[in-house]
Amino acid sequence: METTIYQDTTTIRNLLCGQACNIVIVTHRNPDGDAMGSSLALYRVLTKMGHQVQVITPNIYPDFLHWIPGNEQVLIYEKKKREAQEVIGGATIIFCLDFNDITRIREFRKLIENNPAYKVMIDHHPDPVLFADCTISDISVSSTSELLYQFFRELQLMHFVDTETATCIYAGIMTDTGAFSYNSSQEQTFLIVAELLTYGFDKDKIHSLVYDNFSADRMRLLGYCLNEKMKVFPDFSTAYISITQEERDRFNFQPGDSEGFVNYPLSISGISFTALFLEKKDHVKISFRSKGDFAVNQFSAKYFDGGGHKNAAGGESKLSLEETLRKFEDLLPGFSKDLKENND
Repeated sequence: METTIYQDTTTIRNLLCGQACNIVIVTHRNPDGDAMGSSLALYRVLTKMGHQVQVITPNIYPDFLHWIPGNEQVLIYEKKKREAQEVIGGATIIFCLDFNDITRIREFRKLIENNPAYKVMIDHHPDPVLFADCTISDISVSSTSELLYQFFRELQLMHFVDTETATCIYAGIMTDTGAFSYNSSQEQTFLIVAELLTYGFDKDKIHSLVYDNFSADRMRLLGYCLNEKMKVFPDFSTAYISITQEERDRFNFQPGDSEGFVNYPLSISGISFTALFLEKKDHVKISFRSKGDFAVNQFSAKYFDGGGHKNAAGGESKLSLEETLRKFEDLLPGFSKDLKENND
């Protein structure tokens, strides 16, 4: 597995620094803070350069990210398919941010694949699929937002970065590291954050907007899950939480309401592997987290059609929630030794 793929950026620099282009920025389904932060930061820089730019997401994203500068300019594909299709069809450059495989955009994958536009992928997830004309991938960085900042440096575009752009980038780095609690052990990450802070945004306010911006229903759901739905397996250093469709309806579930739930069981002494199972209409969405050397991206890829980072990954199951939970529990004895060694 290559840690870094940084292909020649001469072509994209020449394209961006030439005449004005129609540019589309796309990110993955269920966009998170890094996806939106990097997309909107790139949007601001390219717009200031004189390009016609549109950010398109496959579907809606959590309300607690709607404060990010430029949010009002985002086009959501599932809400405005025809308009999005026309915009994509007229693009001369397409940036693909925060996903390593074109299947992650699902709904309009074919529109991107079949489009003759010059494509650039910027991402930090392991095992990238090389579908773009230019791939910039580095799994050692904290986030796509951090990698985008390096991209601006490489292309000598830093004079287009302003306070709002720096805000977007910081939001992406902060959210993808859990406020610097994981995936943030490289010196370079903090050097970049120090540079971003010189642009004068309020980092404490950003933290509050992301982590102190939930509904009362979401807080009640969290309490209910920790009290009623958390299952702990001390022998396997594992715990999980599951949420049914009925429970989602009962607590008026909104996109992003389960954000961070998977991390709570990791606070239990002796637990180093956790999962969150979220029942949806046609599948079960799964999040995995771990501490130490247990690679949840490999576990997810092998058993739950997923992937991600070593200690943070996602997957899904087409089985019922009950069958999915049984499958997960049945797998644990086979990893007993690895999980026990990981927790020692």
